[in-house]
Amino acid sequence: MDSRAFLGLQQTHNPFRWFLPVDLRLCTGGNFLYGGSALGAAISALEGTTGRNVIWTTAQYLSYARPGEVMDIDVYVPVEGNAITQARVIGHVGEREIITVNAALGDRDFEFGGQFVTAPEAGRPDEYKNWRHRHIAEGTIHDFMEERVVKARSEEQLDGTPGDGQTVMWARLPQVIDGVDAATLGVLGDFVPRGVGQALGIRGGGNSLDNTLRVMNLVPTTWVLLDIRVQGV
Repeated sequence: MDSRAFLGLQQTHNPFRWFLPVDLRLCTGGNFLYGGSALGAAISALEGTTGRNVIWTTAQYLSYARPGEVMDIDVYVPVEGNAITQARVIGHVGEREIITVNAALGDRDFEFGGQFVTAPEAGRPDEYKNWRHRHIAEGTIHDFMEERVVKARSEEQLDGTPGDGQTVMWARLPQVIDGVDAATLGVLGDFVPRGVGQALGIRGGGNSLDNTLRVMNLVPTTWVLLDIRVQGV
């Protein structure tokens, strides 16, 4: 199964319109579409329409889509250059706008390159325990994710003492066996609210207002190491 099949995203006869049935498995325990699911679907639609790979997206979450609804995803392509396409997505349920995404897609040959960010130290995913959710609703998105904690306090350890703002964990979508693509990263990249509770030392979080994803180089893998850093609350 690839990420598009996992999400259940479908294209219409119009190559610029897609639709996403809002199944419970794509939602949070709060009974609304998980932000990562919405961004992942938008990325998949962008790539499917343009035929190019996402290198940058930024999303604004505007409203909630509920289980049983259908979110239409409209792709707009104002600029399509020789190497780079600039596009945007509006995801909506009827007239209610759920998510807006701006994106750049494509590739450009360049003889130089490098990575100047150091990944946090972490062992293999199988060296760590699964993350346990206290109030998970059965059949929601976290039932379809696997999360292994590298650096985080348990809920029993959250006594109000602030942390250093960093949470590190391995995560994957076990059903996505065709490897991690940009859409998968979009799904897995929406864990920042969890880092807020860890930073403050409280059993709390929040919901995302926006999210930005930059893709430098995709490699064959099923696990993703998430380095969540909270700079201020």
